[in-house]
Amino acid sequence: MLMAIFLGLALGQIDAISEAAAHFILPFLMVMLFGIFLQIPFASLKAAFKNVKVTGLSLLINFVWTPLLAFGLSFLFFRDSPDVFIALIMDMVTPCTDWYLVFTAIAGGYLALSTALLPWNLLMQLILMPLYLFMFAGTMIGIQPYVFLQSFARVLVAPFIIAIVARRLTIYMKGNEWFGKNLLEKIGAFQASFLNLAIIAMFASQGIVLIDNISLVIRLIIPVVLFFIINFSVGQLIGRVLNLSYQEGASLIFTTLARNSPLALTIAVATFPGRPLIPLVLAIESLIELPILFAFSQIMLVIYRRRWWPNIE
Repeated sequence: MLMAIFLGLALGQIDAISEAAAHFILPFLMVMLFGIFLQIPFASLKAAFKNVKVTGLSLLINFVWTPLLAFGLSFLFFRDSPDVFIALIMDMVTPCTDWYLVFTAIAGGYLALSTALLPWNLLMQLILMPLYLFMFAGTMIGIQPYVFLQSFARVLVAPFIIAIVARRLTIYMKGNEWFGKNLLEKIGAFQASFLNLAIIAMFASQGIVLIDNISLVIRLIIPVVLFFIINFSVGQLIGRVLNLSYQEGASLIFTTLARNSPLALTIAVATFPGRPLIPLVLAIESLIELPILFAFSQIMLVIYRRRWWPNIE
């Protein structure tokens, strides 16, 4: 992953590649998610919707606790920089609807449950982002629902439907044993490859912005890292105190950690065309976020392997 980041930054110094790279992020992301969804039995997905406990905890952390944390960090570090303040609020109050599935899978979390949380994450951020901005930044913006729904359909619905159809057809034609041996056992390498390709494309498309605004990156690192450390600790505490299984705990942690920077960036570009610093901050935050999420996924694996979680299935 670190090699992918540096390769993306290097390629981003070539104008033609930098301009073209942005067009590859979504396709790579869709293929990667197809690999993730292919591993989920449909029966498990239906059962995950019945996990009211984790769903309720996820909604409370994402839409009650996290907005308060976002306001506190933004006010503490950027109360005299309105554009950066607004950008951090936009980013931190929008839970992820794509990347977090990848890191949940890496950490060995409950993928079906995490996927079941997607519609809630999408709907609640669609309704509440203008309210949060009005409350915390004194700014009410109009968000067009089609921006959210179009992103949801392209990045999630399409690969999800294709994966379900492909899974059922393959099992019908080849059987469960062939499917498990020839696809499920090899899908991890496929998924990792497209994750790295998406990272290369993301860093190539934003590399020049990153290097030209290195001082802003340095200022953003502390509040962004604090956000992830605090929310990771909150997820750990709640998961352990409420005796969630390791798989449930990992799912809860990553659905409340990862942020929807690409979607917030799209909204910022459309909503604040005369304030370029807002989308710039969102782009930089997404570059900081990916290595942090990867690091936490590795920490979770260590916790699992050493059985430092009280309820490991």
